[in-house]
Amino acid sequence: MTPRPLIVRLRNWVGDVILGVPALQLLQDHGFELQLVGARWAGPLLAGQGWCTHARPGRLRDRVAQLRALREQARTHDPGFDRRENALVLPTSFSGALEMRLAGLKAVGYAQEARGPLLRRAEPITYGGHALVSYWELACRFLHLQAPPPERIALKTLPADAARADAVLAAHGVRDGFVVICPFAGGLFEDQDKTWPAFAQFTQALLQCGRDVVACPGPGEDAIITTHHPGVKLLSGVDLGAYGGVLRRAALVVSNDTGPAHLAAAVDAPVLSVLGPTKPEQWAPWGPSVRVVRRWPGWPTVDEVMAQVENALA
Repeated sequence: MTPRPLIVRLRNWVGDVILGVPALQLLQDHGFELQLVGARWAGPLLAGQGWCTHARPGRLRDRVAQLRALREQARTHDPGFDRRENALVLPTSFSGALEMRLAGLKAVGYAQEARGPLLRRAEPITYGGHALVSYWELACRFLHLQAPPPERIALKTLPADAARADAVLAAHGVRDGFVVICPFAGGLFEDQDKTWPAFAQFTQALLQCGRDVVACPGPGEDAIITTHHPGVKLLSGVDLGAYGGVLRRAALVVSNDTGPAHLAAAVDAPVLSVLGPTKPEQWAPWGPSVRVVRRWPGWPTVDEVMAQVENALA
């Protein structure tokens, strides 16, 4: 069967895009050729999956022009493209649906932000469950089927990205059995900081274990490591494709609620997720390799997290 083109608007955060991977894979498995639209970093992040990923422009008129061009391209491959539901909107924003409508696409998405009239089919959203399940269920509703979500995300890594990861680890003299820390956390959760206050103290305890401890900061985050986490091997400038390769090699990843924690779980790295206000039933990294440490409304102690680390590395 000839694949049918489907235009999909991705979410705007690394973790959300990763949690949407099983839904995207389900769509591909049912005969759709995905044309993904999202942030510039989404291409390297998803490169191993082999999907066409387009960087979304900044201005509304440019976004609409991009979607119209993708629509015209799809019509050349599928004469019936305009006669069926032909787009999926994973974000729940009004703008995401508006852009699809202005481009003449027949999009399916959740009925949020009073955007129902802009969608070809607006599906009611179920609150309280895990974000991955929300994206998975939307794909299932698009396909008119019911299926349980997978236990693993199983994100693929390009061989070239794995090779670059090996090269950067070798260049920094990182030994096998290393631990990756992710003491970063973008944004807030319900107006509360997601950063574990004792992370710097924990890092110094972790360094006493004799293993190499590694960090791959994002743009503008190098100073967090050099100032607050001395002794950590700083792998600066690693893009998301190679980052997945680094995480895949790690003996353990210890992280705040942040995108790299989801990336680590997606490539089956052992993950210790230290959570504060974040609700694990909604936003914990997904997969059997994940352990969550949480004591909200307080935070776990350094000793509690170190005990989990020692157990994971035993």
